[in-house]
Amino acid sequence: MPSENTRRIAKNTAMLYIRMLLIMAVTLYTSRVVLNVLGVEDYGIYSVVGGVVAMFGFLNSAMSGATSRFLTYDLGKQDRVGLQKTFDTALTIHIGIAVLIFLLAETIGLWFVEHKLVVPDDRMFAARVVYQFSVAACMVSVTQIPYNASIIAHERMGIYAYVSIIDAVLKLLIVYLLSWSDRDKLILYSALFFVVTLIVALVYRIYCVRFFNECHYRFRYSKDRIKDMLFFSGWDLLGNMSATLRGQGINLLQNMFWGPLMNAATNIANQVLGALSMFADSFLTAVRPQIVKKYAERDYKRVQFLVNNAAKYAYLSLLFFALPLILENQLVLEVWLKNVPAHTVLFCRMNIVIAMIIVMFRPVLFAIHATGKVKYMSFLAGITYTAILPATYFYFKHGYSANTPYVLSVIAFLICSFGNMFILKKYLSAFSIKSFVWEAFGRCFVITVLSLLFPVYMHFSLSYGFGRFVMVFATSAVSIALGTFFIGMNREWRGFIVNQVRKKIRHE
Repeated sequence: MPSENTRRIAKNTAMLYIRMLLIMAVTLYTSRVVLNVLGVEDYGIYSVVGGVVAMFGFLNSAMSGATSRFLTYDLGKQDRVGLQKTFDTALTIHIGIAVLIFLLAETIGLWFVEHKLVVPDDRMFAARVVYQFSVAACMVSVTQIPYNASIIAHERMGIYAYVSIIDAVLKLLIVYLLSWSDRDKLILYSALFFVVTLIVALVYRIYCVRFFNECHYRFRYSKDRIKDMLFFSGWDLLGNMSATLRGQGINLLQNMFWGPLMNAATNIANQVLGALSMFADSFLTAVRPQIVKKYAERDYKRVQFLVNNAAKYAYLSLLFFALPLILENQLVLEVWLKNVPAHTVLFCRMNIVIAMIIVMFRPVLFAIHATGKVKYMSFLAGITYTAILPATYFYFKHGYSANTPYVLSVIAFLICSFGNMFILKKYLSAFSIKSFVWEAFGRCFVITVLSLLFPVYMHFSLSYGFGRFVMVFATSAVSIALGTFFIGMNREWRGFIVNQVRKKIRHE
């Protein structure tokens, strides 16, 4: 029988899934229209210029993890005084980060855009304007982190679903204005996107100030708290910086060797990765606060249970969409985009594989963050992710294909993922690697292999078209559902589901 915490996770997951479906639907539609309206070249320019700003985001990413961890930890200990100190300290630090990003972006970043990026001369002015709006949006997002972390720590996931409606309407309005305007569409798109970012951030902040006492910000910081957070984020910075450099560095290297047209394919593939990650995050975001709180309560048995099941069910829920997408990627992209840039299909397939690896092992990262000891995890990530860039440069120089960095990324993610299990064991002796490997990785591996049989047969035996897509999707859905029920679930959960179905049938 599910516990109260399990019901809360299920409720929050449902709210986040609603949010995810809405965002995904809007993203798929707007991406298609924006690509057609801007054209492949301008779309690629927007992607790579925004990527330069995103590279400075590693400063924010490190503090984001620290903020989320310490707020949730204080809630788990029911330390209201510490909670207020953490929020004030976090927002003060994030304001400082926003100022630092602004200074770096307007010096080093601007020089890089104007002198190193491959941008046609007649589009350089537009690229500069896009860059400035991207910097402004980045600063808003940076100072928004403590507010979002508070919402997640309090497990108020419903607000995300409601604000997503506002976000979706505004983004659809962008598409409408973009289609009818006779102004420079690249500049207009970047300006409107910044306005949407600002409005959504304000809505979240108003909600937090109204419902969470700690969000009444005072410009101050606790020396002890800032020391703890900076020590945590200092090591986390290495991992986040390397992850950011990997993603944006690949984009920049492809621009240097292949031009902006390749950036368009990369950006579309990254949107697919983002959509799949968002889907999995709908479940993982609901579980993360529970992992940290249970660690704070020293309920390590529950931590193991949450890590195992979060990894398993997040992976299987993602597999439901990932498997048919890998097999029928060409058709999906043609329906979605109409004009599919070269290499997009292959890039998307590789990113789907990367998403599956990330989702499987992400709960392990959550547990490491809960311990507050991220040194070895960040060091491992820093080495492996950073090594991808010089390796990519070397292979590009020697004539290897544009797909090379994705292959290297798969290898790097696998190394980090398995390494993190042993790192968690070092800091949390109660964590059982054997239990995780069997309950999560092992069961998911068996289900994946068995679920491939019928969809792959359909893919190669039927003619290309919508009919084949339907059959591939149907056979994969049935295979994954049966595999999850008979292999993924334990006897208790199978019995619970059967009883619930029987009750529904009798009631009707």
